[in-house]
Amino acid sequence: MTLIEKFLGIIAVGSLLAGCSSEHRAPQSASSIAVTADMIVTGDNIITMDGSTPEAVAVAGEKIIATGSRADVMSMQSEKTRIVELGDRALLPGFIDAHGHISLQARFIDMQNVSSPPVGEAKTIADVQRLLRDYIARNNFPAGTPVIGYGYDESLLAENRHPVRQELDAVSTNHPIVLLHVSLHLASVNSAALAISGYDEKTPDLSGGVIRRETGTQIPNGVLEETAAQRIMFGLIANPPGLEDKMRRAMLHYASYGYTTAQDGAATMEDVAVMREAAAKEPLPIDVMAYPLVLRLTPEQKKTIKAEPYVGGFRIAGLKHVLDGSIQGKTGFLGHPYVEPPKDGRADYRGYPMISAKLFQENLTPYIRRAVPMLVHSNGDAAIDMMLDGLEKALDGIEIKDHRAVIIHAQMMREDQLDRTKKLGAIPSYFSAHPFYWGDWHRKILGEERASRISPIRSTINKGIAFTIHNDAPVVPPDAMRLIWATVNRETRSGHVLGTDQKATVMEALYATTMGAAFQAFEENSKGSITVGKQADLVILEKNPLTIDPGAIDDIKILETISRGRSVYKSAEFDAPALMNDTSIGGKD
Repeated sequence: MTLIEKFLGIIAVGSLLAGCSSEHRAPQSASSIAVTADMIVTGDNIITMDGSTPEAVAVAGEKIIATGSRADVMSMQSEKTRIVELGDRALLPGFIDAHGHISLQARFIDMQNVSSPPVGEAKTIADVQRLLRDYIARNNFPAGTPVIGYGYDESLLAENRHPVRQELDAVSTNHPIVLLHVSLHLASVNSAALAISGYDEKTPDLSGGVIRRETGTQIPNGVLEETAAQRIMFGLIANPPGLEDKMRRAMLHYASYGYTTAQDGAATMEDVAVMREAAAKEPLPIDVMAYPLVLRLTPEQKKTIKAEPYVGGFRIAGLKHVLDGSIQGKTGFLGHPYVEPPKDGRADYRGYPMISAKLFQENLTPYIRRAVPMLVHSNGDAAIDMMLDGLEKALDGIEIKDHRAVIIHAQMMREDQLDRTKKLGAIPSYFSAHPFYWGDWHRKILGEERASRISPIRSTINKGIAFTIHNDAPVVPPDAMRLIWATVNRETRSGHVLGTDQKATVMEALYATTMGAAFQAFEENSKGSITVGKQADLVILEKNPLTIDPGAIDDIKILETISRGRSVYKSAEFDAPALMNDTSIGGKD
C-alpha cells in the first residue's frame, strides 16, 4: 500500500467507525515493561485517526504509551496519574497547522485590529479611522511613531473599497500609518508612510507589485499591492521589541484553538534565529515548523539550508515560494479575467505573477533535487500552472518519488490541474475557510461558476490525491473548528452554499488537519493520530464533531490542548470538578 492509499484509506475506515463504539482493539503498549501513566483518558468518543476505537488512552512523558480497553489501560494508573473521564466530550489528536504564519501572528498581538466582524468590529471606513485614533490615544504614541493596523477588508466595509491616503491623513499626519490588508498582499497607507517609503508620483511600480494612483495622475493614492506593500510592511514590523515573548504568546493563542503544531510559512531567517534561541532556553509550548522564503536567503544560506529535526519544539521543515497574490484582493494570477477587476483596471485584467517563471525554476529545481520540502503559494489557476510546470521540469530525469511539494491555497485548481498534481506527486493545501469569509465576494468578482469551484476538495478526494486544509493565520484566526465547519458546509456569510458538490465529510476534514497535515510535513510517523509511540499531542473537545449536526461544528469549544504530554491550554469551563476527575492539574496553564 502506498502512502497516498494509506492516507485515503484511513479516512474511509474512520468514516465507517464514526458511529460504532461497541468493539475496541486490544490495548497496545510501547513495551512489555510495566509503565506508569502520567495521564489516562477514558470514554466512548476517542477519535484516533488510525482506524482504531479504544476506550482509553495512556500517556507517559511526551508519548502515547497505550490504547485499548478501559480495564487494561487503567492498570497503568498510580496515585499520581491524572484521570480524565470524557463523558460526552471527545478526544482527538492535536490539530496540525498545514499553513500559517505564526511569526506574523506574534507581531500582530499588540497592533490594532481593524478587521470586520466576526473577527473585529470595523464595518465602515469611519470605524477604521475611529479604531486607529483610539489606538494612538490609548498608547500615547509620540509624533513620528509608526502606527500599524491589520485585517482591513474592503469587501466587508460598507464602501466596498480600500481606505485611501487622505482618509488616513484625517487620522494623523504626525504618524506614518500602515493598514495591512486581511490577505497580507496589500496595504493602505497615509502620506507620512508614503514619504518614509520613498513612494511618490515619480516612483515606478515595483517588479511584482503596484503603487495605485489617483485617477488621471501618477500621485499615489495610498493603496499598495504585493511587493510595493511588502517593502514597507517588512521594514516596519521586522524586529519589534519583545519578539520572543510575542512568539510564545502567539503559540499559546494557537493552542487555545487546539493546535499542537504551528507553521511559520514564509519565515525570515531572523525569525528562525529568534525561535531557535527561545527553544534552546526553554522548550516551546507547541511545535513550530518554519519554511523560510527562498528569495530572502543569502547565497550561503541557499547552499546549506535543509529540513531539520526538532530541537526544543522548533525546526526548519522546508522552504517557501510565493507565485501570486490573493483572489479576494484581486492580485491572484488567473487564467481568465476577473469578472470585476480593480477600479480603473482593464477588462482583461487577470492579476499577475509576483516572480517570473525563470526565477521560480532557478530557485525550485536545486531544492527539489536536494529533497528539501517546498511550499509554493499558488492561488490563481495561472499561478498553479506555473507551479506544476516548474515542478515537472525539476523532476525531469530524476528519481524522487516522495517529495510532497505543496501547492499552498490552490484556490482556483482546475480538474486538469488535479490530474497533473496527482501525476507529479504534489499535495494541494486548501484555504478552505474561504467560502465563509469571502465566498460572497468571490461570486461577485469571479462569477458563480468559478466561485463554486474554489477549494475543490471533493474532486481532489475522488481523484485519490492527498490534501490538507488551513486557515492561513493571521489572515483569519487559527480557528480549527471554524475551518472544519467551513470545509464541511461551504456556507458563505449570506448563507449561500458555495459548491455543494465540493463539500467534505466531517471525517475527511478532521483527517486533513491531523494525519493529513502530518503527512504533508513528513511527520506522519510521530504525529497526527492517537497511536502508541507517537507524540502525546491531544485536544479535548466539548462535543464529538462526528455525531453532532455538522452545521454546529464551529460552536464546539476547545476544552484542553495537550502538547508533548503537557497541558498548554485549558478552558475555565473544564476546571469544574463536575466535568472531570483531575488528580494533578488544577487550573489553566
